[in-house]
Amino acid sequence: MRSTIRAAPLQDRRPWAVLAVILAAAVLDLLDATITNLAAPVIAADLGGGEALIQWLGAGYALALGILLVPAGRLGDKYGRRRLFLIGVGGFTIASVACGLAGDPGTLIAARIVQGTFGALMIPQGFGILGAVFPRDQLGKAFSVFAPALGASSVGGPVLAGFLIQADVLGLGWRAMFLINIVLGGAAFLAAARLLPADRPSPTETEVQVDGIGAGLLGLAMAGLLYGLIDGSAHGWGLLAYLCLAGGVVFAGLFWVRQRTAANPLIEPSLLRNRGFTAGLVLGVVFFAAVSGLLYVMSLLMQYGLRFTPMQAALGLAPLAMGIVIASVACHRLIAKLGRDLILIGLLTTLAGTGLLLFVATNDPHGVWALVPPALIIGLGMGACFGTVFDVTLGDVDPRQAGSASGSLTAIQQLANAVGAAAVTTVYFHASDGGGTAAATRSLPAVIAADPAGPATRSLLVVIAAILACCALVRLLPRKAQPRHSS
Repeated sequence: MRSTIRAAPLQDRRPWAVLAVILAAAVLDLLDATITNLAAPVIAADLGGGEALIQWLGAGYALALGILLVPAGRLGDKYGRRRLFLIGVGGFTIASVACGLAGDPGTLIAARIVQGTFGALMIPQGFGILGAVFPRDQLGKAFSVFAPALGASSVGGPVLAGFLIQADVLGLGWRAMFLINIVLGGAAFLAAARLLPADRPSPTETEVQVDGIGAGLLGLAMAGLLYGLIDGSAHGWGLLAYLCLAGGVVFAGLFWVRQRTAANPLIEPSLLRNRGFTAGLVLGVVFFAAVSGLLYVMSLLMQYGLRFTPMQAALGLAPLAMGIVIASVACHRLIAKLGRDLILIGLLTTLAGTGLLLFVATNDPHGVWALVPPALIIGLGMGACFGTVFDVTLGDVDPRQAGSASGSLTAIQQLANAVGAAAVTTVYFHASDGGGTAAATRSLPAVIAADPAGPATRSLLVVIAAILACCALVRLLPRKAQPRHSS
């Protein structure tokens, strides 16, 4: 539901300036969500923490963000989107400072979780604000800028991280990646305070209820799965790791039951009875988990396996970002014509790029240029899917449920990112260890450098299998996306 906006006339609210503020916050979130993909090895070398820190840096952030996105959207309905947005941006900036000043792995991981928490408060409010300040016939035009901007940001984070680490700004090293948010986040906060229209929820919106039990069960499920994967990878597959995985599965089942019985579920039960939506939900989980893990593996391969510097690794990922932008812009115009076939094209392109990367990795690549073709092809495939998977998934959803469905899909994407990165890197580290215990007692870079292709090969095969599974689900999706409003 939409908050009642009580502000000046539309022309005085400068809707495109409001769009710039919302987009800046979304880009800031994605940059910080992904910077550790590249920076994790450097941070682990500085603070210690080994494999567990490498995996938790991204997973902790995505875990908090994914669990809280839907409840935070409801809180915005209840207490006002502008207020929640400002709290989110302010808290995100402070948490970024805490990340930059962290002196040990535990403090950094905790600060990353807090970052994700405030990111969850910030992100869902923006779309509601845009829906209130833009005329309906201009919404499509306004939202069309998000796909290329966010697609590029998802890989732009690691690229930015590489440049900042290499530049060693003020001798800060990797810490500059987080401390730069003092400027970026501060500017976003001041602009939001000045430009965002005041909103006052209507009486019906103040009665909105948040399913805290459902959110808690989902949190326990995801935390159990992540802790089991990461602990098993870092410290060996003992009883604790298996108990955590089993607990995660149990809590996931309880969450599923809760969604069918709760008065205000996080995911509407009627959506889960929609075959097209459910197929898109599963496809989205598998795809985003696979590509999230793929980005981590590419970074680990370049830095641990091929001994690239952070700058070289950033350059290796730059073609991927370029491909995402190109495909996102092109596919915005093609989705109405091609529908779900566009997703299949994107999946097959991603599959081809991953296969080429596998070939390059197993044939002793020399220099960053060998990785440019597979990175570009993977980026084109990812860009074709990023903006279309959810649009097509919503094709058969009742327009009255589109907002709830979209919020659920976005949250699921973040959780998939967390689990995917943890699962695929677990395969990577397990392969690098030869199936033994993890690297607390060994030099991880040295072990991987001795056989750079081995861990990457196993991980890329897992990614390929996941993308093939996605291809099999495409025929279950709605044929077309819902029509977009355009100017």
